[in-house]
Amino acid sequence: MCGLVGYTGAKTATPILREGLKKLEYRGYDSAGVAVMRPDGSGIDVVKQEGRLAKLAAALEAREPLTGRCGIGHTRWATHGRPSAENSHPHASERVAVVHNGIIENYQALKQKLERRGYVFRSETDTEVLALLIDSCYDGDPLRAIQQALLQVRGSYALGILFRDRPDAIYAVRKDSPLIVGTGDGEQFIASDVPAILSHTRQVYDMADMEIAHLTPAGVAFFSLDLAPLAKESHTVTWDAQAAEKGGYEHFMMKEIHEQPAAVRNTLLPRVHDGEIDLSVDGLSDDLLRAVGRVFVVACGSAYHVGMAAKYVLEDLARVPVEVDAASEFRYRDPMITPDSLIVVISQSGETADSLAALRMARQRGAKVLAIVNVVGSSIAREADMVMYTHAGPEISVATTKAYSAQLICVYLLAVKLAQLLNRIDGAEARRLVAELEALPDKIQRLLADQERLQRFAHRFSAARNAFFIGRGVDFATGLEGSLKLKEISYVHSEAYAAGELKHGTISLIENGTLVIGILTQSELFEKTMSNMVECKSRGAYLMGLTTNGNFSLEDNVNFAVYVPKTDEHFTASLA
Repeated sequence: MCGLVGYTGAKTATPILREGLKKLEYRGYDSAGVAVMRPDGSGIDVVKQEGRLAKLAAALEAREPLTGRCGIGHTRWATHGRPSAENSHPHASERVAVVHNGIIENYQALKQKLERRGYVFRSETDTEVLALLIDSCYDGDPLRAIQQALLQVRGSYALGILFRDRPDAIYAVRKDSPLIVGTGDGEQFIASDVPAILSHTRQVYDMADMEIAHLTPAGVAFFSLDLAPLAKESHTVTWDAQAAEKGGYEHFMMKEIHEQPAAVRNTLLPRVHDGEIDLSVDGLSDDLLRAVGRVFVVACGSAYHVGMAAKYVLEDLARVPVEVDAASEFRYRDPMITPDSLIVVISQSGETADSLAALRMARQRGAKVLAIVNVVGSSIAREADMVMYTHAGPEISVATTKAYSAQLICVYLLAVKLAQLLNRIDGAEARRLVAELEALPDKIQRLLADQERLQRFAHRFSAARNAFFIGRGVDFATGLEGSLKLKEISYVHSEAYAAGELKHGTISLIENGTLVIGILTQSELFEKTMSNMVECKSRGAYLMGLTTNGNFSLEDNVNFAVYVPKTDEHFTASLA
């Protein structure tokens, strides 16, 4: 969740660092800080504060201005140690300053080792251990110090590093945490995400694991961990700075909710031509798909819920067995991967650590891996055998909307194409399903234009402390995502259940006024889910029901009904 930025060039660094950190506020944070080289090379000034960036700005304005032209900045989300000025980044010794995203797993052992050598710690963080470890390895050669330190480290990291005796240089290195290098005319940047530097440059290098970058105003050099020089090519960021701004909306999330029709349309466009699906643009040949005998979907969070929907759709249309794993479980179990297995790894950022580790494990076992990602050039995209890009554009809000909707489109396309190639459906049925997919953007747009009833309902239940989402089949997958959204956006406790499982103990938690949201878009399961909702109502629950247009009998049993446009029932998750 943390944000990281760095600058070296001819301009004063502090305003650029503050601007970059402001652009990364969406990632969430509880403290912030900067470290800036003194112009005369006499040292590194560190200013950091608990709380919002406004407090950091006040602290900077209350002291002598930092006029150096090289610096690093950070917004921290507490992991090791409570939010405080002492635990904020950057962490520094007399010779080294460090900002860090990630987790150092063996920091306690390293800390004890450094304490025996006389180092004194001022914070509770794993990052200070990194700073002092690099200091302990420093003999005048920054690259060698970084190398020797990281050979002792277990964990994940994206690092920005300053050395006092290199007054115009930033060193950067990553492992399993996102980090990019931006390059301009006489100035260079590092950042954990593109929006931090987009107003200054569009030329970006994507750093791979265990690569070290050395940035000076004159340019950037890359090295492997064994310090061998690396040749890398930059790429141009094609979306503009306005795409990463709020565009008149009060919140990024509201903006991105309303960008879903475009995201869905953009994801369909490269793959659908004259009513036919062509996945060759993603590296998926017909011969490869015909050989698929089993699918594993591996993902985290909302992407995992896309996987749950994919299971129902793929199995029903293509009659191929599908397993869905949380990536953090898949990587630590011993899955039965066979030669005909296709591993589908879904991630918005393409940098999700558990998903990346699962991908690597699958490839080690000889499986073909398809990545469904949004960020071009991300680690998962680079390391997969095939890539379906979602074309959702920059997604700033932490709670995904656009990418979730676009990921659903990708798995629908995969399911329809696979079903056709395996002769589970004929060409006419495939074209009918494609037509339903092409109609989704307009249907989503109609839903977004009709908000007032839902807003009044939300206001009525804004003080709710508990909610349950129930459904069966595809509707259960939708309920999982709805429940997660309610938790991460509203901080309301919420759970999603397969509707038939409520009676196995959970129904005892339902009391007068408990909000139960039933999703009923699957005609064969409508009556069964409705029966489960009536059971909840008998215990005093307030029922909200969500179904497709025409199912008006819903109103006989629920307190509040919501209708979505009709589509093929395989695709209702996109509307519900």
